[in-house]
Amino acid sequence: MYRRYFILVFLFVVSHAKAQEKEQDSILPISLEEIILVSQQDIFNQKQAKPLSTVDEFLEKSTRINMIKRGNYAWEPAMNNMLSERLSVTIDGMQIFGACTDKMDPITSYVDVSNLSEIHVNSGQQGLENGATIGGGVDLVLQKSYFGGPKQNFGLDLGYESNPRAKIMSAEYNVSRQKYFINTDFLYRNADNYYAGGGEKVQFSQYQKFNVSLASGMKLTEESALVGTFIYDQANDVGYPALTMDVSLAKAIIASLSYEYKNLDALFYDFESKVYFNTIEHVMDDTNRPDTPIHMDMPGWSDTFGFYAKAKSKKNKHQILTNFNGYYNRSKAEMTMYPNDPEESLMFMLTWPDVQTFYTGLFLEDIWTLNSADQIKFHLRIGGQHENIADDFGFNSLKIFYPNMDRSQERFLFGFNSTYTKVLNHFDWMAGLGHGQRAPSVSEAYGFYLFNSFDNFDYIGNPELGNEKSTEINFKLAYKKQNFGLGLETSFFYIKDYILGVVDPVLSEMTIGADGVKIYSALDYATIWNTSVNADYSFLLNWHLMAKVGYSLGQDMDGENLPLISPVTYQVGFHFKKNMFDAEFILNGAGKQKNFSPEFGENQTEAYAVCNLNGSYNFYLGKNTIFLKTGVENIFDVNYSTYTDWNNIPRMGRNFFINLSYVFQ
Repeated sequence: MYRRYFILVFLFVVSHAKAQEKEQDSILPISLEEIILVSQQDIFNQKQAKPLSTVDEFLEKSTRINMIKRGNYAWEPAMNNMLSERLSVTIDGMQIFGACTDKMDPITSYVDVSNLSEIHVNSGQQGLENGATIGGGVDLVLQKSYFGGPKQNFGLDLGYESNPRAKIMSAEYNVSRQKYFINTDFLYRNADNYYAGGGEKVQFSQYQKFNVSLASGMKLTEESALVGTFIYDQANDVGYPALTMDVSLAKAIIASLSYEYKNLDALFYDFESKVYFNTIEHVMDDTNRPDTPIHMDMPGWSDTFGFYAKAKSKKNKHQILTNFNGYYNRSKAEMTMYPNDPEESLMFMLTWPDVQTFYTGLFLEDIWTLNSADQIKFHLRIGGQHENIADDFGFNSLKIFYPNMDRSQERFLFGFNSTYTKVLNHFDWMAGLGHGQRAPSVSEAYGFYLFNSFDNFDYIGNPELGNEKSTEINFKLAYKKQNFGLGLETSFFYIKDYILGVVDPVLSEMTIGADGVKIYSALDYATIWNTSVNADYSFLLNWHLMAKVGYSLGQDMDGENLPLISPVTYQVGFHFKKNMFDAEFILNGAGKQKNFSPEFGENQTEAYAVCNLNGSYNFYLGKNTIFLKTGVENIFDVNYSTYTDWNNIPRMGRNFFINLSYVFQ
């Protein structure tokens, strides 16, 4: 099997070398990547519905991403109806892994709008650059002003939301000179319990957090520079109404140092090498929950050291990107149970048995422009992964279920993607084919009695699982003429050895009230189909209409529905802009969820429609700028849940918000 993979690599390199003999032609202005603007510098372009949104709310705007919601904080991103274990989520290309066995701390929760410039979203194997993936890649790009000037500015952003009584404050100070730059910012959020439509109070939905970040660079020569970044993020008193436990502490330290070289006359005209480190501590507890049968503490830790070196080159009709990267991660989590009877002994277990993962991989991208109308893009990633259980107690606990298991194992991961794009008159169309693999997550391979409140089962990992493998086909068609645009996008995933929990009737549950135990197992295969249609129309000089509708279907080899698959969704929006004034009305909705999975604990969610309205105005005081934006979400106070709301927790009811931003030049 490995021989086939290396033959494919060899053919890729040979074809690339021969193709370089041709002459360079113009590069097609087509991008298959979706970019979500987040930067505070972009607040004043009036494109954001709510400038001080959380990162979760920004991600929900993506046409490919839905957010799994367990509370009002730290939603889990899902792409192509696949959850985070099937995605590659990075910050500035850095690998970071959550420390929570219940996925209450996705990577997206450790940054905020104050330190991000944009979010890159790549579907399926188009998201291979930073790591192996099945569903796609999300890279959160940190904000850096880079060199120039002399110039400096100070920004202050204040926000308030009526429903959860949320207070938001952000401040930043930026200096840019010819030889150096410094970006500093601070953000604080505090929210009480929110109210669902109709006035229903959602208990344990409060949270507070603050985020401090620094980015700085120093030029070494005209072509080279050193750039460093640092983030400290901490959240406390975070409630999760959909779960049985809350979070007393979620803390992350993220740091990096990179060397950058840019010279348009060099063979590798853009080169960057980076080393980085991040550490995460996450503490779950149920101290504030009433009528708890047995009190539990569940802390977790995740430490990652990594590097990457990537270079861009251009030759004839080819633009080449090479990225060599690697990381070491250590993940450990434990549970201590305190019996109500003080005469009884404490109970302790390792839910993640100090799993150490080493990964090294090589990514290649070749954008081959055949002519002004045709382009082919190749992606290829090969990598090796070593996993080891460091803790003897955790290893021996798993050996109860797998007496012949090894303490360590090796994996080979491979992925490729090829897309063909053509521009023809007013039509652009793209067709792609890809194949990818992923290793089981720490929970799927080594988790020990992890309780899932959605289906009410305890889960045990399976270290004997092989790699999950996906073959995908995607197609995209776009029509654009003057003020009208129409697009169709569809993708199909055939996932072999699909990893899912399967009931083991022999085992007894550990959690009080659980319905049994599931073992992570590999189904023969599963299929996921996603499709969407969108349209936009500009009229009467100042008006813009946007509409989109999407549908998905996911089933296993027996035709049974997969969990957390989207029903029909739709959005219609009207946007008006004149001079410094900007206004927008948006209708979001979904049909009844018919294809749900009772085995996973799902039930049918009802159809809903929610209306939002916002408006903004820019004021200029000399060189200084004041930006005011206000609006109302869920205008008619609808009480509703979506298919991604864990245990059907209702979404927020009517919410008035106001954002005020002031930039001093």
